[in-house]
Amino acid sequence: MATRRRSARRALVALLAAVVLGAGGGTAAAAIPAPPALSAPSAAVFEASTGKPLLGRDAGRRRLIASTTKLMTALVAVGAVPLDRVCTAPPYSAGPLETQIGLRAGERMRVRDLLRAMLLPSANDAAATLAVCVAGSRGAFVARMNARARELGLAHTHFSTPVGLDDRGNYSTAADLVRLALAARGDAFLRRTMDLRRAVLRSGDRVRIVVNRNTLVQRVPWVNGVKTGHTDAAGYILVASGTRHDTTFVAAVLGDPSEAARNADALALLKWAFASYRVATPVVRGAVYARPAVAGRPGDHVAVVATRDVREPLRRDVRVRLAVDVPRELTGPLPRRTVVGRATVLANGRAIARVQLVTRSAVPSVGLLERALRRVDGPGSLIAIVALLGGAAILLVRARDVRRRERRRADTEAA
Repeated sequence: MATRRRSARRALVALLAAVVLGAGGGTAAAAIPAPPALSAPSAAVFEASTGKPLLGRDAGRRRLIASTTKLMTALVAVGAVPLDRVCTAPPYSAGPLETQIGLRAGERMRVRDLLRAMLLPSANDAAATLAVCVAGSRGAFVARMNARARELGLAHTHFSTPVGLDDRGNYSTAADLVRLALAARGDAFLRRTMDLRRAVLRSGDRVRIVVNRNTLVQRVPWVNGVKTGHTDAAGYILVASGTRHDTTFVAAVLGDPSEAARNADALALLKWAFASYRVATPVVRGAVYARPAVAGRPGDHVAVVATRDVREPLRRDVRVRLAVDVPRELTGPLPRRTVVGRATVLANGRAIARVQLVTRSAVPSVGLLERALRRVDGPGSLIAIVALLGGAAILLVRARDVRRRERRRADTEAA
C-alpha cells in the first residue's frame, strides 16, 4: 500500500483547468455571422497583436496601391530621421489632380508636419520632400523602401515611388498592405497621427490646417486609422483599423468602385471581425500553473510557471481548455527554471499551443536524516530511524575515544 502511495505521488498527472472564453460553460455559443459580401476584388482582415489573418478575398493578388504607398514612406522616414528635423522642399511638378499642401521649392518644414500632411490629406509634395530629406534623392529613398519591405517579409510588394502614382513597379496585395499597416502602427507617432481628424501644421512659411481623408475616422468613434488611396487605375483603396476593449483588427480593401463602397467594405470587415473573434490569453508568462510538493520536505511546495505567453485570436464559438501536466512531487536537487512539465491549450479539443513549465525557484536536495523521516509511513520505519540514530551515536563515541587516545599519546611523548 505504501509503495503504491509513493508511486502515485511521483506519477505525472494531468490537471485540467477548463477556461471557456466568450461562450460560458453550459450556455449557448455565440452565433458567428457569415463573412460580409464585398464590392472590393481584394480584401483581408488581420488581428493586430498577433498579426494573424482571419479572412481574405484574393488577398495575395498583386495590385496597384495608390497613396497607401505612403505607409512605407512614413515608416522609412520615422526610422531614419528625428521628428524635429527640418527638411527643405525640392521642386515638385504635380499633375492637375494630385493632392498637395502647396510647398514651394526651398520651403522648410519639420518632419512631424510633413508626416501629418502626407498621412492625413495624402499630400504628394510632402512625401517627395521627405524622400529627398531622408535619403538625398527619390531613387535612394525608394531603395530603402524596398529593403524595408524585405525586412518585413512583404514578398508580394515592390515600390518604385514614395508618392504612389500609378506605376507597374509599384504594387502590393491586400495581405501585405495589412502587414505594412501593422508595422506602421507600431510607431507611436504614426499611430496617433493616423487617428487624427485634423491637424495644424505650424512649421513652414505659413500655418496650414489639414483634414484626414479617411472619413471612417471622422464618423466612427472606434475606427483609428490607417490610410486611404485612389487613382483611376487602382480604384478606391482603404486600410482601416478599429479598436474595441483592447482588441484591434486591421482590414484592407483594394480596387473598390467608389469611396462609399470602399468605406462600406472596410467597415463591414471590421464589424465582422469583432462579432466573430475574440483574443484569448490562456497562458501568461511567469504565471503559476502548479505547486508540486518537494519530496522529503512535508509542507514544502515549489511554484511552476509558464515560459511564454499564449495569445490567440479565436472564434467566439470555440471552447478553450488548458491541460497542465506536472508531477505531484519533485525530488531535488533541481536548479531554478528546470523544465518539469507543460501546458497545452486546446481549442474544441485540438491542441493549438504547448508551453514548457519550469520551476520558479531551485528545488533543494533531501539529506540522509530527511530521507529516513520520509519513511515514517512505511512498515519498520521506526526501527530504521532508531538504528540510524544509534549508529550515529556509536560513531560519535568512537571518534571521541580516538581523540582522547591521541591526546594521551601526545602528552607521554612530551614528557
